[in-house]
Amino acid sequence: MDASDEYVPPTSNQLQQPLPIIKTRFPVARIKKIMQADDDIGKVAQATPLVVAKALELFMISLVQESCNQARMRNAKRVSPAHLKQAVLSTEQFDFLAETVGKYPDAIAVSGEKPEPGTGPGRGRRRKVVE
Repeated sequence: MDASDEYVPPTSNQLQQPLPIIKTRFPVARIKKIMQADDDIGKVAQATPLVVAKALELFMISLVQESCNQARMRNAKRVSPAHLKQAVLSTEQFDFLAETVGKYPDAIAVSGEKPEPGTGPGRGRRRKVVE
């Protein structure tokens, strides 16, 4: 195990931040079914899928919060796949997802310049230009 694999305990500020109230729960029965689909796993204790569901909730909270932070830093109103990608690449905790998000485009830099015709993320058909 090298230095990058070491556990870094959360700071006191991170521990003091309250978690948002989550109304969505991950389906425990489906988690149990997925776990039992693996041939190496035999019987699953009743509490195990509950713990996995809670861990999944906490993981999703941290990933979504970091994505929202990336969107706020870019003054965006919506969280896009590019914000999610930037959250994964900028947070060491999400390094295992770097290969997965590599296929998504990076965020477009906001500037006063207009993109060249045909290079922007246009929608629909182009209008005919009258000269």
